[in-house]
Amino acid sequence: MSEANSVLIGRKPVMNYVLACITLFHSGVEEINVKARGRAISHAVDVVEVVRRRFLPDVKVKAIGIGTDKIVSREEGGSLTNVSTIEIVLGQ
Repeated sequence: MSEANSVLIGRKPVMNYVLACITLFHSGVEEINVKARGRAISHAVDVVEVVRRRFLPDVKVKAIGIGTDKIVSREEGGSLTNVSTIEIVLGQ
């Protein structure tokens, strides 16, 4: 899946990401990959549920992947920190 079909979840309001997903589906994309790390995981789940239940009921969750990324921490003097990740694939 290309990066053009990905929605990276961050700190913006949930509806911004919902609009991004709907725009991608209306532009002809068959699958969207919703990705999030750390505290944004709950926002990613919220985005997927709003898209499925309120706007595009024919969209299905095709796959869910979870994992851990090792990143260099800014606060702790550059030590490695584990951060949880999630990738949710939506398709029509």
